[in-house]
Amino acid sequence: MSFSQEVKKEITERQAGRAAGFTFPQNTNNINPESALADIFVLRGSVNDPDVSYHLEIVCDDEHEAQLVSELMEQRGFTAKRSQRKEKHIVYLKDRETIADFLGCIGAVSSMMKMENSLIIKDMRNSVNRRVNFETANIERTVGAAVKDIDDIRYIEANGGLKQLPGGLREIAEIRMEFPEASLKSLGEAMDPPLGKSGVNHRLRKIREYAVKLRSCSDRKAGNAGF
Repeated sequence: MSFSQEVKKEITERQAGRAAGFTFPQNTNNINPESALADIFVLRGSVNDPDVSYHLEIVCDDEHEAQLVSELMEQRGFTAKRSQRKEKHIVYLKDRETIADFLGCIGAVSSMMKMENSLIIKDMRNSVNRRVNFETANIERTVGAAVKDIDDIRYIEANGGLKQLPGGLREIAEIRMEFPEASLKSLGEAMDPPLGKSGVNHRLRKIREYAVKLRSCSDRKAGNAGF
């Protein structure tokens, strides 16, 4: 049984088949919006499975019926949209929370709870996925920065040695080589005395700048040697 059929079954059981004799009135005067919308939904409505998408609609024969349904929804605080499909006029809701509230309004409380549970589970999954993606991106950035740092340090080491670096830069270079997978925080804690993340980042940036200058000098020498 589809979710839409479950909703209709629940409403029908609650109202003891009252919708079977329902006919569209000429206006909304003296009409109970909840009862009328429940009857109309059973006869003309459908709602998508919340695990798939969010869409609830009522198919009307003409513009008058569509206007009537829109007014009934408006009376209960639901702002519906309208469209036309061939000869039929469609009144529909797309917002997931609005659809859940509408189901509760027309008496499909169990279906509303099922939809809300589905929304909670989907939100949790999305939250976990966002967290995983965020952490994965952070790991990739950390690994990429570490690889670049180590490449620069090895270049400096191979072209004059780390002794050419000032004491503080030499210390962080040696620690970075010893702990290539460590975070900036961990690298700072391994220093004596300990250094904060900003301090570690500053020193690694200085090492990168030094490696750039060293490579530039090497390139110029190589270019001069070619003449």
